[in-house]
Amino acid sequence: MSARPRLLYVTDLAYPARGRRYGDEDVQLTARLRESFDLALCHPLDAAALMDRFDAVVVRNSGPVLGYQQQYEAFRDQALARGTRVYNPLHGRGDMAGKQYLLDLTAAGHPVIPTVDRPEDLHRLPRAEQYAVKPKAGADSIGLSFLPYEDLAGLSYGEVLVQPRVDFRYEVSFYFVDDLFQYALYAPDPERRWVLEPYEPTADDLAFARRFIDWNTLDHGIQRVDACRAPGGELLLVELEDLNPYLSLDRVPEPVRERFADALTASLRRFLAA
Repeated sequence: MSARPRLLYVTDLAYPARGRRYGDEDVQLTARLRESFDLALCHPLDAAALMDRFDAVVVRNSGPVLGYQQQYEAFRDQALARGTRVYNPLHGRGDMAGKQYLLDLTAAGHPVIPTVDRPEDLHRLPRAEQYAVKPKAGADSIGLSFLPYEDLAGLSYGEVLVQPRVDFRYEVSFYFVDDLFQYALYAPDPERRWVLEPYEPTADDLAFARRFIDWNTLDHGIQRVDACRAPGGELLLVELEDLNPYLSLDRVPEPVRERFADALTASLRRFLAA
């Protein structure tokens, strides 16, 4: 490894994310990382061809892999076969591996929106006016639909999940580097998911988020725990994002952004030294 480690930073700067500016976030974050690393940016479709020239590959705002599933799987296979360091590491159990974790967490009794994937399990879901149907390999609300209970039996099961549509008070996200909490943001208006404001978590809120960070067993990496505040006041997991979580750094004060960049730099150094 060179004196200044070489990082290949994977991002789709032009991806039209609804309510988010991938390019701005990654340009600003890489400007800080360049203080400590030799760094190049590339599109996710170019990562497999370029990764051998670098000490590690950092996957950031690369967009939903549904748009390039075959190429992403080839990248994963090549990285694993060559022993390429990929950050986040490729053994994550959250969205990186699909939505199976929602079924696993439901079965284990964790505080998650109840989730099933078989018609014979529909009776396990609480009563609701509508039910969310989403693909197991979905991301960014792609393929999401809402149906009444009487229409669920007619679904083509196998690659879809079904959940009750929760009439939540708001959504809140907790951001971690490794197992270190960095900040939290919430969307006061449920209809405007990406209009976020700083959120001051309680001790119970952080304990809720940490149980999923611990469950995921990633020693290194950036993770975002998305939750909703249910009508009864409890938090329920919506998503455990461990592949390429958008960070909404433009929504936090400058000192928080600087602290996050420092934490990420330190994490990458530990990762490269491991």
